Amino acid sequence: MAKTKRAYVCSDCGADFPRWQGQCSACAAWNTITEFTIPKTKSALGGANGGAVSSYAGSSTKVQTLSDVESKDLPRFSSGISELDRVLGGGIVPGSVLLLCGDPGAGKSTLLLQSIGAVAESRQALYVSGEESIHQISQRAKRLATPNIDKIQVVAETSVEQILNHVVEQKVSFVIIDSIQTMTVAHNESAAGSPSQVKESAAALTRFAKTEGVTFMIVGHINKDSNVAGPMQLIHIVDGLFALSSTSDEKFRVLRTSKNRFGADSESCFFAMTETGMKQVKNPSAIFLSRSNKNHAGSVCTTLWEGTRPLLVEIQALCNQSMTEVPRRLSVGYDSNRLAMSIAVLARHGGVMLSDMDIFVNCVGGIRIEETSADLSVLLAIFSSFKNAPIPQDVLVFGEIGLNGDIRPSANGVERIREAAKQGFTRAIIPKANASRPLPGIEIMPVEDLQEALAAFERVAV
Repeated sequence: MAKTKRAYVCSDCGADFPRWQGQCSACAAWNTITEFTIPKTKSALGGANGGAVSSYAGSSTKVQTLSDVESKDLPRFSSGISELDRVLGGGIVPGSVLLLCGDPGAGKSTLLLQSIGAVAESRQALYVSGEESIHQISQRAKRLATPNIDKIQVVAETSVEQILNHVVEQKVSFVIIDSIQTMTVAHNESAAGSPSQVKESAAALTRFAKTEGVTFMIVGHINKDSNVAGPMQLIHIVDGLFALSSTSDEKFRVLRTSKNRFGADSESCFFAMTETGMKQVKNPSAIFLSRSNKNHAGSVCTTLWEGTRPLLVEIQALCNQSMTEVPRRLSVGYDSNRLAMSIAVLARHGGVMLSDMDIFVNCVGGIRIEETSADLSVLLAIFSSFKNAPIPQDVLVFGEIGLNGDIRPSANGVERIREAAKQGFTRAIIPKANASRPLPGIEIMPVEDLQEALAAFERVAV
């Protein structure tokens, strides 16, 4: 009988411990540490102790100098969905391993099923399901009117060894794994979905992809904290990590990049979930600018930079007399620390005292702001609500606020203004450093500090 050793691993962060304990000391999660055994046997994929890092199928490696390595520029191929191609960095790189995670029902399987239909036109494609039967997949494919349905190969399998055998026998070059939490390797006795099984399965698939040039798109689950379920090694192993989520009104799906070795790691795209599948949203700015024709105090439009393109969004603020000793400061989609900073700057350098006011800030459409270019728009939205003076809907505002009240420039200012002009904006309050070049169709109001920004507000306010 093979000797075994026990391990205790946190299912949230992948940290391991010599014995069981109630709380993970690495991520502070409770009741997430599980026990499993690791047999000291030779892996079916090669390597001792189940290591999937050794050579696959007996292939050998050799040490070379970088100058002797032949550079290969592998041409990308399309996923069949132009927005998905843009997020991937221009298409799919052969031999890459990509992880798509998201909430249950977000549309991960639907999106990949639509993609594999287009890929199957020119490549051998295989859909591996560990959760659904092949009959359920067939029904969904017919409902979505998936193209090339007669060319898509499908199998219900959870054994990594058997999957790789199918890939070799069928000469497949594009594989979808749905999902990695259901996959198992024979040499590991732990249950499917455990940290060790997830890590070993992903490592085996990645090793095969790199040696044989097969592309894997893997579906991953997330935990209650919206993080990728399984060990952190899973994120390090794959070439790209993409998260699919819903907007606050559940009408649209947002695909964001968290890691991408072959493209930008800050791209995003939008889809509309319909009865016939995921529909691409080519102009996402129109989604978040669907406002009423009436001007409202506290509403300001700004532009964010999402990956390689600008995105116009609406910022809403509400100032109300506080009924408590400690006024409330709440924000949705905007960093609460930057909100506190904006309020302090407005008081110190603008002379607007808000110490007795409850202040609420919301980014419309469920977008979360990660950059500083929205600082000025948030500040003017707060000032607009405080003064009860609406800003016209044709005014765009962006810029970073410094603690000394100066307005600092934002990257890609020209592209931001051009996108605003396309959406019908005719005026823009922006940092002076971003106003070096006049643009037709839009009036630029450059500002250098908070006093000038408030003066520009007084000129445009209704």
